[in-house]
Amino acid sequence: MVSTLILIFGPFLLGYLLGSIPFGLLLTQAAGLGDIRKVGSGNIGATNVLRTGRKGLAAATLLLDALKGVAAVLIADQIGQLAAVGAAAGAVLGHMFPVWLGFKGGKGGATVLGVFLALSWPVVAVGAALWLLIAAIFRYSSLATLLATAIAAASALWLAPRPVAMLAAVLVLLVWAKHHENIRRLLAGTESKIGQSKAAAPSKAPT
Repeated sequence: MVSTLILIFGPFLLGYLLGSIPFGLLLTQAAGLGDIRKVGSGNIGATNVLRTGRKGLAAATLLLDALKGVAAVLIADQIGQLAAVGAAAGAVLGHMFPVWLGFKGGKGGATVLGVFLALSWPVVAVGAALWLLIAAIFRYSSLATLLATAIAAASALWLAPRPVAMLAAVLVLLVWAKHHENIRRLLAGTESKIGQSKAAAPSKAPT
């Protein structure tokens, strides 16, 4: 039991440190755009970086946030599957709750994509296809993320080993919890669409 905990905790810590690198914040500061946390939703992820109008920076943020998840899993996988699962959990939690930013990080979509790309690519194929379809139809990044992660997590029951499927179930709950404000805005009809600034989001009509 103790050896199993050590096997998971070490990779978890590695994953957390990699996941906690705030690429969205670092890239926007390096580009002279200031603190991304003061723009739009205040999030450090790619969707909020896109609100600066810099599509290249948004794409780089998405890629790097995913790659840190991939890296954590691939490094830990040299030890074994449980270590890889532990590192995956750490990477996502590190992105969501980075110690360097007072535990106020991103919502985890890109990093979840990265860890499952390394753990079980068929699950990612399901999630990515659904995200693109939902985003193309409705133009809401948050809605696409919520639905794609939920259905992809369900597909993991058939497409991935049991430990990976269990991790998927836990992470999708975390992703939904981090999107609670988006869910509220979606229900109110005030959520901003892809490519739309937060200030330009539709306001709910007075009653």
